[in-house]
Amino acid sequence: MLQCTSFTELPEMGARVALMGLEDEPGEATEAPELDAFLLCELGEHEEGVEHAAQLPSVSASGGRDLWMFWTDGDGDGRRKFRFAELLPCPAVIHRLSVKDGDACVLFDRHPAAHSWDVTDPLADLMAERIREEVRRDRGDGGAEGARGGRS
Repeated sequence: MLQCTSFTELPEMGARVALMGLEDEPGEATEAPELDAFLLCELGEHEEGVEHAAQLPSVSASGGRDLWMFWTDGDGDGRRKFRFAELLPCPAVIHRLSVKDGDACVLFDRHPAAHSWDVTDPLADLMAERIREEVRRDRGDGGAEGARGGRS
């Protein structure tokens, strides 16, 4: 399943207020994390009425909960509606080759659509492939120059 392509500008003040509401561990003060200006929905493709969702980075998750931002595109008025919620992570784990090792779903508990391991992001895959090609090219060129330099 492909990843949802909806993205939105982060309402920074709302996000900062939501992050300030997270409880710190006893005796620890946390500093505010860096926030991206835009967020991409992390869910798989979903029906139009379902809220889009993106996890916000937080230094400390209170009680094992993560901070998520949800948004809808509005009711035809062009204005997006946002909300923030602390949610438990999805408990689902997929075991592929070993009963001991598995991949946990990185979405929130009771999320709509597919688990994170079934969601593919073609843009991220393309970028990763380009980076791998650059690394191969750099290693190939560096290895050839190093071999020639050692023989002279």
